[in-house]
Amino acid sequence: MLTLHLITGITVLLSSLAAGVWGGLSWYLRKPAVGFWYVLRVAQVAVVVQVAIGAMLTLDGREAPDGLHYVYGLLPILVALLGEGARVVASEHELEGLDYDSLPRDRQLAVAAAISRRETGIMAVTALVIFGLALRAAFTSPL
Repeated sequence: MLTLHLITGITVLLSSLAAGVWGGLSWYLRKPAVGFWYVLRVAQVAVVVQVAIGAMLTLDGREAPDGLHYVYGLLPILVALLGEGARVVASEHELEGLDYDSLPRDRQLAVAAAISRRETGIMAVTALVIFGLALRAAFTSPL
């Protein structure tokens, strides 16, 4: 189980870093990247699996010598949830006061691109924060 926890932790680190860099570049270059969202979702699932394995290890009687390991291990779930919430609010903000269906086609595309860029930026930052937290958790790990 410890080996699985380690492998999943490495997956969290690599997938979060990949999502953060890919999303950041996509945001900066103003180029939508569908693949970014797949990598981001892999990172989010890896976080959930990592926390579940950590909880099983804790219930099995294994404890990290440093309580910070638990804090840095659990915070990525909170950060992911906050990021998803911010993403929804950003979309609503972009659409506020607009009758999207009555807009000309080119204006609809511009609004959709603005929403996509804003959401990508938010989730890229979220992924990089999760990477940082996971890296810190790794440094407080007894392994």
